[in-house]
Amino acid sequence: MGVADHSKTTYMELQRKKVHRYVIFKIDEKKKEVVVEKTGITAENYEDFTESLPENDCRYAVYDFDYVTSENCQKSKIFFIAWSPSASRIRSKMLYATSKERFRRELVGIHYEIQATDPSEMDLDIIRERAN
Repeated sequence: MGVADHSKTTYMELQRKKVHRYVIFKIDEKKKEVVVEKTGITAENYEDFTESLPENDCRYAVYDFDYVTSENCQKSKIFFIAWSPSASRIRSKMLYATSKERFRRELVGIHYEIQATDPSEMDLDIIRERAN
């Protein structure tokens, strides 16, 4: 499974330039590569991000989480989320599971990874806890 150049470029925009709050990627089975499905502007929040994920299909996503430490310092952590809901097709789950590591290696600078099959597994409290 390849990775579209646009996918790498869009991730770099999130990581280095802070142009996006999140990027949702999907596998284009015809092209056999990971492509950008949607980006979220920096003004969007975590709820906007989670609502953008399909209820019944797998996706990869990257979320730039901003927070303030107990020392009152502004920080940012990048999360890689492998979204594989229970309702998605078995074929889709297999495709995303077998392609994940290859794609993940292309995204240098990820701080944390979360595998989620249900929204509760990637709740904002979990994100906060992992970032601290």
